[in-house]
Amino acid sequence: MSSEIIVALISLLGTLGGSLGGILVSSKMTNYRIQQLENKVAEHNNFARRMPVVEEQIKVINHRIEDLERGDHHA
Repeated sequence: MSSEIIVALISLLGTLGGSLGGILVSSKMTNYRIQQLENKVAEHNNFARRMPVVEEQIKVINHRIEDLERGDHHA
């Protein structure tokens, strides 16, 4: 084989290796970012699920405070 063909084949292998390596790294980074976003969404969903409970507890607390301020001690 001539040296030009050998250089071309080595260049082709280097190009393919670099491209595949870049694709793999990019894919891993994308998967990592998607996982981080999923974690944030799950955290937000948990917060959104708990808020109505907290709001109801605050209403109860406010009613009890109002009763105590008025002097109603029938709790």
